[in-house]
Amino acid sequence: MSENTIRLPDTSKLVISSSPHLHEDDSVRRIMFMVIVALLPACAAGAWFFGPRALWVLLVCVASCIASEILCTRLMGREVHVDDGSAALTGLLLGMNLPVTAPTWMCVIGSVIAIVLGKMIYGGLGYNPFNPALVGRVALLLACPTAMTTWVAPMTNHLEWAGVNSVTQATPLGVSELTAGALPFSYWNLFWGRTGGCIGETCVPALLLGGIFLIALNIIRWQVPVFYLATVALITGVTHWLAQAQCAPPLYHLLSGGLMLGAFFMATDMVTTPLSRKGAVVFAIGCGVLTSVIRIWGSYPEGVSFSILIMNSLTPLIDRWTAGKPFGTPRRAPREVKP
Repeated sequence: MSENTIRLPDTSKLVISSSPHLHEDDSVRRIMFMVIVALLPACAAGAWFFGPRALWVLLVCVASCIASEILCTRLMGREVHVDDGSAALTGLLLGMNLPVTAPTWMCVIGSVIAIVLGKMIYGGLGYNPFNPALVGRVALLLACPTAMTTWVAPMTNHLEWAGVNSVTQATPLGVSELTAGALPFSYWNLFWGRTGGCIGETCVPALLLGGIFLIALNIIRWQVPVFYLATVALITGVTHWLAQAQCAPPLYHLLSGGLMLGAFFMATDMVTTPLSRKGAVVFAIGCGVLTSVIRIWGSYPEGVSFSILIMNSLTPLIDRWTAGKPFGTPRRAPREVKP
């Protein structure tokens, strides 16, 4: 055979798969770094409203996640790639999902659970079916419900806002549940974060700023937060219209709890969400429906974490249902009509 002869591959070994096939120049390290940068305004707002201990909670979670990943990769005999920033991002998201009163030991345990049970047990980054930070948060919520639902009224060294109590304060969603729809918080306070809640979930402008930053860089799809928030607004709007005395208005739901944090930073996780745009829309609508159902009729006033994890488990099915038709697949032959 001549040296210039081109050998074609065996076509029987070629596999036709659906899109996407495009390669982007963005590295994992750059994406993680940009997401961390986008979270910094919300972290700064949490430190402003809840004091310097908020920074301690965030630092402990980040350090514990990094240490847990280093230990796991060494035990698994793999090369350590902690410099990609994924462990630091998981720790930052977990810390933002914790109250400022969370003890240090609880931050460490939640971080270990997030990395070990939420990520490394499945093979590491890219193989985890669930959002690791939410795995850690839900585990702590189920194991330590009192510590996870003890909130401090937002205050700084020169400002203090007292809601239900001058020291501890219920979240807006919790108060809405207790008072059968009465709304003691103003929309202005809800928007700026002058309410009880987790460290990184209360300040809406900071979260919107970070989310828009990621959308502008094309790091996250705009369809996920938009359809997520729109679904919650639609369902809560209908229920409020039908039962105004029992159900809070849609704007109250949009500005309360961890909805903004979840919609922009956790429901948009590249690993645990569908690949196609159509699948992302289905995923977002499902998150919105589940969040609304849990908030309105569930035993927990907040349902963002549970809804995203449930939809994470359905991501493979959504990918299968919404996958594009592979290029080159023959069309189905038309059925013959018998005379």
